[in-house]
Amino acid sequence: MKQTSTKLPISLALLTCIVCALGFTLIALWVSDHQVRHFDYKIITDIQQLESPAMTRIMKFFTLIGSGIPVAILILITMLVLNRVLGHRRELLFLAIAVLGSVLLNTVLKLLFHRARPEINRIIEANGYSFPSGHSMTAFSMYAALTFLVWKHVPFKLGRILLLVLSSLLIIAIGTSRIYLGVHYPSDVLGGYFMSGCWMAACIWFYQRYEERRPSLRFKSTV
Repeated sequence: MKQTSTKLPISLALLTCIVCALGFTLIALWVSDHQVRHFDYKIITDIQQLESPAMTRIMKFFTLIGSGIPVAILILITMLVLNRVLGHRRELLFLAIAVLGSVLLNTVLKLLFHRARPEINRIIEANGYSFPSGHSMTAFSMYAALTFLVWKHVPFKLGRILLLVLSSLLIIAIGTSRIYLGVHYPSDVLGGYFMSGCWMAACIWFYQRYEERRPSLRFKSTV
């Protein structure tokens, strides 16, 4: 059965990287100048108005699947499938760099901005700095990378649409759960999305550049 290509135009990946970098820079400036306070508290109020025991359980679940151990398990399972079942070692390396690079980038940015976590109606406890959201960055990078890799193995248009919708909903739900549970500002989540969007676009750009050059590199090595 014919596979659908995951290839994106190089110019589109590069443009996405630039737009996301500008978006992150704008939010970072607002955070640094404390100009985002009204926006943050308005969104926090709107989301936390939905609080109920059932909603809290749901949001704790989404936070859990965006946490370290579940993310590590999912990545290991995906790597096993890519390596042992499909024999896709380059895709395995792409996934590892995308997710681990996002985690490292988030750690550096948190130390750079030193933003304290919100104290408004905190339902769970969380350590470390607030900006940008680590859960949001990891979720975005992981599910975007998985979508990119799985896309070509889904033969039907409806299946690809469902894959994209499911990944988007999981990313949004994990970010929203951090606001609902009182451990992140909305600007933390948006900043995480923009930075991960920039990082993933860069990863895809380099990956596709390598894939384009690989036949010529292999040819040169045999000459």
